[in-house]
Amino acid sequence: MRKIIILSAATLVLSSCGIYNKYKPVSEVPEGLYGSESVAAADTANFGNLSWQEVFTDPSLQNLIDSALVRNTDMQTAHLRVKEAEATLLTSKLSYLPSLFLAPEGAASSFDRGKATQTYSLPVTASWELDIFGKVTTAKRRAKAAYEQSKEYEQAVKTQLVASVANTYYTLLMLDSQYEIAVATEAAWKESVNATRAMKKAGMVNEAGLAQTEATYYNICTTVLDLKEQINQAENSLALLLAETPHEIQRGKLGNQQLPENFSVGVPLQMLSNRPDVRSAEFSLAQAFYTTNAARAAFYPSITLSGSAGWTNSAGSMIVNPGKFLASAVASLTQPLFNKGANIAQLKIAKAQQEEARLSFEQTLLNAGVEVNEALVQYQTAREKADYYDKQVASLQTAAKSTSLLMKHGNTTYLEVLTAQQTLLNAQLSQVANRFTEIQGVITLYQALGGGRM
Repeated sequence: MRKIIILSAATLVLSSCGIYNKYKPVSEVPEGLYGSESVAAADTANFGNLSWQEVFTDPSLQNLIDSALVRNTDMQTAHLRVKEAEATLLTSKLSYLPSLFLAPEGAASSFDRGKATQTYSLPVTASWELDIFGKVTTAKRRAKAAYEQSKEYEQAVKTQLVASVANTYYTLLMLDSQYEIAVATEAAWKESVNATRAMKKAGMVNEAGLAQTEATYYNICTTVLDLKEQINQAENSLALLLAETPHEIQRGKLGNQQLPENFSVGVPLQMLSNRPDVRSAEFSLAQAFYTTNAARAAFYPSITLSGSAGWTNSAGSMIVNPGKFLASAVASLTQPLFNKGANIAQLKIAKAQQEEARLSFEQTLLNAGVEVNEALVQYQTAREKADYYDKQVASLQTAAKSTSLLMKHGNTTYLEVLTAQQTLLNAQLSQVANRFTEIQGVITLYQALGGGRM
């Protein structure tokens, strides 16, 4: 009873020293993490909580993401890292159990050419370290934090992969739309070149006007070829993400895409609960916390119980057959005496590393706020610009038609027609690019909020 009281008192003392303390998750985040309060809405319906299937509804894109999550090499590597950490955690849990060893021994000896005698022993030895001072517990908790961190790394790879596939897919759709516009413009401009040649023969247009029209047509032809090359590069990028050889990607149309438009990102702490990088940084902080606990525990002794049991035919100087049962038990206490300085140094290092982990975690929080803010502003800006692009394209289409009619009746010059049509083409390409920027803002925001966890 006295020993039990002493051990209980020692445990309480050690608990007050922090050896047995568990890491407490962060419950507060910096104020104004998102930036302007008008940018984010405080609501429980967090956009980051949606599954990627709910955000990206294009069937072709969903098939690509499904394939990438299975075949992508980075995803497979991350999964293996989780398995490694899981095995390490299992090892730390088994440290609570005694270690058992079977150590059979046999020998034969002869003196002065006498008859040889054989001796043997068949012992089973056991060793068990009592976790009075929390060394095993601390190691297990640290291994568990490392395991959870590896899972968050896997989630980070998954989120990044989903965002990369979606970004590349929508880039491909944007290039498709721009290519269609460029091809249609090329065809229309070819007719303009033929018409301008006919007008030159009729004396309505001079050589300079025809040359300028042809030069613009050739420029549009190179634009078509550039877009065709970019489409091929985008398809190859998607094939790499899928761990496949280059091939044509089945896809939809940019104009048919439907993505969420009204976002609620949630309160800061709720938003951060999904981000794998934030969770990983906090698990890293937890590991540093338990490393500090382990450094404190190094100042205390290790208590080990060991023993053996088995059969032997060698009992001192006597050899008996058959063998007799033999058992022994030993208790040992190892107290560090001459490495106090080294333990103090290790504790200082552990405390410094824990502070580094805390600063890294805080910086990760700040980075998260910046990413969410920028993604929201990117999306909102693109949405506001879309209406202006629609009006601009409509106006330029009217201007292009009007200048073409006026030139036919001799009321304007070829230069005005060229300028109107070139400006219209640029506006149409920019309109498509802005639609992609809007979609990209949705993807970036989803990734910034830690989406894709489901």
